[in-house]
Amino acid sequence: MADQRARYFRRLRKLRRSARRWSVLGGGFGGAAAILIPYAGVGLPDAAWAAAAGGSIALAAWRWIDLRALAAQPAPPPPEPVDPEQARARLVAAVERLPAGRAAMDEVRRQRSRMALRGSSAAEPAARLDRASVAMAGLAGDLTGVADSAVLDAAVAERSLRELAQRVAGVERALRVAPADSRGGLEEAHRSLVDQLSGGVTAYERLVAAAAGFVAEDGRGAEHPAVTQLSDASERLRGVASDLAELRKFADPMRTQQQH
Repeated sequence: MADQRARYFRRLRKLRRSARRWSVLGGGFGGAAAILIPYAGVGLPDAAWAAAAGGSIALAAWRWIDLRALAAQPAPPPPEPVDPEQARARLVAAVERLPAGRAAMDEVRRQRSRMALRGSSAAEPAARLDRASVAMAGLAGDLTGVADSAVLDAAVAERSLRELAQRVAGVERALRVAPADSRGGLEEAHRSLVDQLSGGVTAYERLVAAAAGFVAEDGRGAEHPAVTQLSDASERLRGVASDLAELRKFADPMRTQQQH
């Protein structure tokens, strides 16, 4: 809508400038023809002056007609105000639809969270959570069947732990400005939150280790298809090499007899 409104006024200004320009040219050529034709008589150059004057006046008239017709049309309504949060959400959704967009946005969120927690006691557990979440993302594609729900549980737990880390950092910022008589309760609450965060990250790491164990055990039951294909190809190559050796054994005596 904003583009349509801007395009309307841009076209209006362009037509107005064009109409004025051709009006000036038509007046100039018309005045020159009106002076030069009676002064030197009618000749071939005067026909050029007259043609230029007539064409300029005609074009000026058409431009003024187009300008009046466009000005008579109602202008498009002004655009609605854009919500920055909605625009940001649309941009993030568009980036996440790209092949590597979701991984890139997750890394941006981790970096932003790491910067917000720098210098707080939640920074070290948050860094451990980042490493564990990256490992979990690499295992998510292989967690199928009975382990499928572990991916959802890990995502919910990661979100809760990140919110808890932000809460720890917020309490620490409040401790810096709190009066002395209220610091005792805040410090106790802060220690409790830090213990919860550390224990939650440890539990998340155990979940990632269990997921890795499931993926490893799930792949140990049967030989991997790639290994089977490589083994078959090796057997075929050995067979071809053996056949070539047998052919060489027969070909060498025959070549010797032909030479004699």
